[in-house]
Amino acid sequence: MPLSGRHTTLALLALFVAGCQDKPPQPNFVSAYSDGSVAVMAPSVTGNAAASPSVKAMEAQNNYYIEFRARYALSYGHTYVVFGQLNSAGQAVNPEVAGLHPASTNEVPYVLGHIVPVPSETGWSDGDLEEAYRSASWRVMLNQSEFNRVVGYIRKLQGSSPVWQASVYNCNAFTGDIAKFMGYKVPSKYLRPQQFVTELRELNTGSNASNRSALNQPGGYSSTQAMLQTGRAAQP
Repeated sequence: MPLSGRHTTLALLALFVAGCQDKPPQPNFVSAYSDGSVAVMAPSVTGNAAASPSVKAMEAQNNYYIEFRARYALSYGHTYVVFGQLNSAGQAVNPEVAGLHPASTNEVPYVLGHIVPVPSETGWSDGDLEEAYRSASWRVMLNQSEFNRVVGYIRKLQGSSPVWQASVYNCNAFTGDIAKFMGYKVPSKYLRPQQFVTELRELNTGSNASNRSALNQPGGYSSTQAMLQTGRAAQP
């Protein structure tokens, strides 16, 4: 008997998930926005382990953050950002979440969203702030001015993203737009979330960080970074 469109989509999803399993949770990494070449391992904003002295020094200098994050789910996972401020102990204070997902906990809109656009939500979803579900993350530390401008862009993006569609504008694409605003290179939106966040970090740290700066603007800053620091980017 021929499969319906819905059953075909479910079958394809099952094959995709079975054939491309995520790895165990990857370490969290932290970078300073002003020096993207360095990415050091450290607890995520939902982790409980103590940070190293070098990370504590980084957090003391700039205690605002954007954490690009992926988590496990019954499907292939979810990509989003967690953002906010750290206290003097390096703990997150009232963290916020921004991520694109269907506006329902029912599986039907999720399945339909692989065929047609479905209404979306752009905030917290179940499991986003639970360390047990984190699969990969990269936290970028910013000063207050930089943070305010990035959050202003996030608010604007949340207000202009009414639909989710897996193959056109998905959670990777939404998170990638935030990364692009910050001047970062972004991997394919068709990667699994864990791979997307891992490759996002790898594309923009180490030797790749200097390549990014050189490509965007002579003198070491991307054009977007320059706007963030001089106040010409979107205000919150």
